[in-house]
Amino acid sequence: MPVLIDTVAWVRMENGRILCARPKGKDIFYIPGGKRENGETDLQTLLREVEEELTVTVVPSTVIHAGTYEAQAHGHPDGVVVRMSCYYGDYRGTLAASSEIDEMAWFSYGDRSLVPPVDQLLFDDLHAMGELI
Repeated sequence: MPVLIDTVAWVRMENGRILCARPKGKDIFYIPGGKRENGETDLQTLLREVEEELTVTVVPSTVIHAGTYEAQAHGHPDGVVVRMSCYYGDYRGTLAASSEIDEMAWFSYGDRSLVPPVDQLLFDDLHAMGELI
């Protein structure tokens, strides 16, 4: 039976680029977000993870589902699948990398190779819709 890693991600687009973050000790960038904790809803996970990683508050009333993607989990054995439920949403505060994050960057479609397979699926969709340059 495959192992499933259940995650929620924040799709933050500005000027045709998407916000990505590189966690401490990792060599790859991810869409901001993370794993659900026991009993959390997607919204609760999204709000907690974005605040932990980027020190801003996502405005709950603005959150819209952007899609759900599944792919082989980066850096895990074959058969470990990550499911990433993606959401758009406005935020309050100033974006800043927390102690968990080494680097933030705004990626275009040309940066697709710098993110894991599940994020690449989102990049493909956003590019096809003309949102990601």
